[in-house]
Amino acid sequence: MGTVGINFGAASSGQGFDVASTVTAILASQKAIETPWTTQLASLQAQDTVFTTLGTDLSSLTTAMQALTDFSGVFSEKQGSSSNTDVLSLTSATTSATAGSHTILVNKLAQVSSEYSDTLASATDTLSGSLTIQGDTITIGSSNNTLATLASAINSANIGVNASVVTDSTGSRLSLVSTTSGSAGQLTISGALTDATTSTSIGFHTGQTGQDASLTVDGIALTSGSNTVTTAIPGVTFQLLSTSANPVQVQITNGTTDVSTAVSNIVTAYNAVIKDIKGQEANDSSGNPEPLFGSPTLSLLQNQLSSALISGAASGSISSITQLGIGFNQDGTLTLNGDTLNNALDNNFSDVTGFFQNASSFGQTFVTTLNNLGTQAPDGAIYLAQQQNSAEEAALNLSVSNEEALLATEQTNLTTELNTANQVLQSIPSQLNEVNELYSAVTGYNTGNGG
Repeated sequence: MGTVGINFGAASSGQGFDVASTVTAILASQKAIETPWTTQLASLQAQDTVFTTLGTDLSSLTTAMQALTDFSGVFSEKQGSSSNTDVLSLTSATTSATAGSHTILVNKLAQVSSEYSDTLASATDTLSGSLTIQGDTITIGSSNNTLATLASAINSANIGVNASVVTDSTGSRLSLVSTTSGSAGQLTISGALTDATTSTSIGFHTGQTGQDASLTVDGIALTSGSNTVTTAIPGVTFQLLSTSANPVQVQITNGTTDVSTAVSNIVTAYNAVIKDIKGQEANDSSGNPEPLFGSPTLSLLQNQLSSALISGAASGSISSITQLGIGFNQDGTLTLNGDTLNNALDNNFSDVTGFFQNASSFGQTFVTTLNNLGTQAPDGAIYLAQQQNSAEEAALNLSVSNEEALLATEQTNLTTELNTANQVLQSIPSQLNEVNELYSAVTGYNTGNGG
């Protein structure tokens, strides 16, 4: 430890010295012991930042892979099309649908049963009597004795009918529409409803008869109470829009578009990880090594990832990612040839699916590798590296904290001691004066006058 001088001028000047700056100068040399600790802490924290980025990008790569390895992922998706969307439109094709072609002939559309009343000249006329709908009787009283309040009472009764008041230039009518489509929703109306204002009986008329749709699917005659058909083709929902003497072709296909996107996402995510790794293999702009330069964890990631690309069992005709259009660049990144991928999906869809989803397949093996490399506890390579850094950082922080506590105690003691010394120095002139005065009193010699 170096020495620190105290500058206080002549002892008899009474000026003393700056205690605070002197204490700071003394402790600075002792505080230098913390420098290697703080330097190492900064290095570990810089590594933590890179590990976090690597962990995030590996997680993104895992998510991209899972879209293809998950049995309910993009490989299970289906797409559908109709040869005549004026007659039939596809609503959805779920994962339970099977790829194939179907012939559908629409003979009759489903209809909803409806009834309407005689026309009243005024919608505010007072009604009397009762009305029975679907076996439920509504008796007219003071709270439901107009068309509007009667319609409200019918709707509140929840008897499978939507009631409303329809008004045009001829007057107003009560409209009743079944809430159930097809023949099952056929309305039955009875009772004795009277316009008490005009003493006129009110009758009801059929607007539309409840009717089931009639269609044939692949030669099988079917009926449907709704024009939305969900059970004719497993996993497929379609809408009947009009009848036609000509059959409609419905095509259900595998969701190759989303599969292609998912494979592209894997290539992008993989390249992001490789660029993270490559970015640590040189010096920064200041010529200093990157935080993970020479890190064994970095080497482990690079070796395991490159090995995983050529691992996994074959699936039928597919045994390598190169058959899916994935190629290798000299810097370790990947490229994707979309035409090659689409050709594989069009001609060997089930084999491509197995390449990602079969036991010990490329896809399953790659996901296992990613889990072993990422931030998953307790064995992920990055997780373990982060844990080791955290332990080292905790030890270094404790050393710094302990040293700071020692320095704080020494600062207090030094300040007390130097304040005492400073007070002594500042009191010397007055002590000298006292000595001179005593000397003059004893000898008669006046030191102040020089003789």
